[in-house]
Amino acid sequence: MNRRHTLVLPHQVATQLRQHLFPGDGLEAAALLLCATAGQTRDKLLGREVIPVPHDACVRKPNVLTWPGEYVEAAVDRATQRGDVIIAVHSHPGGFYEFSYADDESDKVLMCALRHGTDQIAGSAIMIPDGALRARLYHDDHTATPVDLVMEIGPDLRCWWNEGATPNGPQRPPMAFTGAMRGWLSRLSVCVIGVSGTGSIVAEQLTRLGIGEIILIDFDKLEERNLNRILNSTVAEIGLDKVEMFAGAIRRYRPDCGVVPVTQSVATREAVLAACASDVLFSCVDTGEGRHIADRLSSFFAMPLFDVGVAIPTEPTADGGRRISEVYGRVDYVYPGGSSLMDRGVYDGALLEAEYLARVAPQAHAQKVADGYLRGVHEEAPGVITLNMRAASACVIEFLARVFPFRQFPNEARARAIFMLAEADEDVFAERQFAAGNRFPIAYGPTEPLLGLPDLGVKRRVA
Repeated sequence: MNRRHTLVLPHQVATQLRQHLFPGDGLEAAALLLCATAGQTRDKLLGREVIPVPHDACVRKPNVLTWPGEYVEAAVDRATQRGDVIIAVHSHPGGFYEFSYADDESDKVLMCALRHGTDQIAGSAIMIPDGALRARLYHDDHTATPVDLVMEIGPDLRCWWNEGATPNGPQRPPMAFTGAMRGWLSRLSVCVIGVSGTGSIVAEQLTRLGIGEIILIDFDKLEERNLNRILNSTVAEIGLDKVEMFAGAIRRYRPDCGVVPVTQSVATREAVLAACASDVLFSCVDTGEGRHIADRLSSFFAMPLFDVGVAIPTEPTADGGRRISEVYGRVDYVYPGGSSLMDRGVYDGALLEAEYLARVAPQAHAQKVADGYLRGVHEEAPGVITLNMRAASACVIEFLARVFPFRQFPNEARARAIFMLAEADEDVFAERQFAAGNRFPIAYGPTEPLLGLPDLGVKRRVA
């Protein structure tokens, strides 16, 4: 996967831009987009603030726009405080999806002012009425480099690639479940946190669907008891790091796929910086702490997050035994600015505190029941691969549905899905049914302390 530059727009930022740039009068308009920077392997710009240029302060025509420099100065002052990159965005109401000669001439002056004012790269972008955005960056005063991918992260995942774009518009996503879909996915990077029961199945599906790069994060080693539910694992590989084992398998059947194994807990600096390079997060962990880190990653780095979990609660019977009361699978989709996993009650402060005590002071947590999959029943090697496959498949389908829409209803109506096999039922929850707590900053990038957690650099274990 050969990509240099990505621009990510949280849904709220993209909406604010669209509403300002297209007030309905058919005339051009302008705004300044302030972006945090992130990424070690490729440049990633995170749009976090829009400074609208008032319509009445501009000379606006259907194909021409001039606007005063005072708004550039205000953007430079604000960007300099945080080290942000400024991208000047204007609309093309007629739908022309190309930089015009007038745009090129304007950039010669404007980009010089932005670069010298902030001591950063600067960029310009155009937006057409359907919200598609095309951008370019200036590392010097004269030479523009296209932004390879502009991505809007919301109920749908909208991708606008520079490659394949024409003056008539961007390349449209292909139909889901086709061979062309594989080609589209080959340009994306994903991160799977937790490569065990559900995580190995999620990673397997994504790789075989054609994903271009996969980042695997897990600190644990393969044990004999894992063999009945971790895909690609063999007796010969017992004792190896799970991610190294799985990376080796991917390289055998998908040598064209970039694989980045990270043998660390997700609650480490190394893992966080590796994860944020991806386009999409998949959380396949079984701890509150792991989901808390994933929640923060989604917000701080403006990333879509798919979280999957399974459970088999049991209850006592009259004869002193136990029976299964239900068999659950859950998939949550989270995007920055929407409700978080914490808002939805997937984990809470009490669980985080309990896990912390279990880790640093086990004697203070003696009452914790370490049940694993079957709550109330101790099982070293539970036979749950069929349940895991059902849940993992539902998780990956949620991802596909948001990049290649195929449903007969809006994706916003399916922020969470819970299936219950004993009851033979499924409950679906819309985003509006959850209250967004705005707990974490959006698109702050790798500001210190990383993810707002002072001790993130301490290597600690999390399942």
